[in-house]
Amino acid sequence: MHVAVRHALVALAAVSSAAIARAATLEEAPAESRAQVAAAKRALAPAFALGARRFAPGAKGSIEAAIDGYAPGRFHPVTEGTLPAKRAGGRCPSGMVVALDRFCVDTWEASLVEKKDGADVPVSPYHPLDDGRVYFARSVAGVVPQAYISAKQASAACRASGKRLCEAVEWRAACAGSQGTTYPYGPSKKDGACHDTGPSPMLTYHADSMKRGWGRVELNDPRLNQLEGTVAKTGAFPDCVSESGALDMVGNLHEWTADPNGTFQGGYWLDTTLHGDGCAYRTIAHPYDYHDYSTGFRCCADLEPPGDAR
Repeated sequence: MHVAVRHALVALAAVSSAAIARAATLEEAPAESRAQVAAAKRALAPAFALGARRFAPGAKGSIEAAIDGYAPGRFHPVTEGTLPAKRAGGRCPSGMVVALDRFCVDTWEASLVEKKDGADVPVSPYHPLDDGRVYFARSVAGVVPQAYISAKQASAACRASGKRLCEAVEWRAACAGSQGTTYPYGPSKKDGACHDTGPSPMLTYHADSMKRGWGRVELNDPRLNQLEGTVAKTGAFPDCVSESGALDMVGNLHEWTADPNGTFQGGYWLDTTLHGDGCAYRTIAHPYDYHDYSTGFRCCADLEPPGDAR
C-alpha cells in the first residue's frame, strides 16, 4: 500500500473518540482484550457445532484464527449478541438469503428509499442523512450502497423495512459460512475478489488538512464517494460472495452492527486488514451516531415459516 494512503488510514482510525491500537500479538494484548477475543469465538461457536466443518477452530484459514489475529491494544466493550436457533426450511423476504439455517441477511449492502405519494424514491448515497426523516432500507443489485450513515440511522432504516441491524456475531457467521473461513469465499485471500483497493478520496480532496486531523465535516464531504474507483455498485464483485449468497461482506463499505457500543465490520475499499482480516475485520469505539464516507450497513431478519416468504 502507498505510504501516503497508509498514513491516511491511520489518521482516519484516530478520528473517533478513542482510537484503538493493534496489539503486536494476542499474548501482548491487555487481559480484557484477550478475554474479549475469547468471548467473540465462544459466541460464534454454535454456528459450527452441528455441521460437517473441514476447518478445525484456530486452523490456518479459519475465522477463529483471523479473530485471534486482531486484539485491541486498548479495551473497548463489544456486545456480540447471540445466534438464533436453527430453523430448517425457514424462508427470507425478497432481497435476503438464509444464513446457516438460522437467520436472514441482506444479499447486497443496503441502499435507502423514502416513501412519497406511495412510491419509493431513492435517497442519494453520497450525503449524510437528515434527522427527522424516515428512511427505508432496501437490498437490491446494481446501485451505489448508502454510506455516510450512523449505526443509529441504519438501525432505524432496517426497522422501517421490517428488519433489524445484524448482531455482531450474526454478521461474522453469515460472512464465514458453515465452514467458518476467514473470507466469505474461502480460507485464503483472492486478490481482486472483493473491492479492497482503490484511491483515497481524503488525500484527493483534503490532503492539506490531514496533519491537523480530519473532522466530521471533511469525512462527510459528498464528493468523496463520487471519486472514480471508490465505492462500487452492489453486485459489481460477484466473486466476493458468501456461502449463503451475500455479496460484498468484505470491502466496499464498512458495515455497522447492532452493538450499541459502536462496531462496524468487514472493512472498506481502502482497508480490509488493519483491524483484522476478512470476516474477522472489526472496528470498535466509534459512537453509535458516528458516520463518515466509509460507513454503510446491511440488515438481518428472523427466518419466516416455510411458505410465508414475502
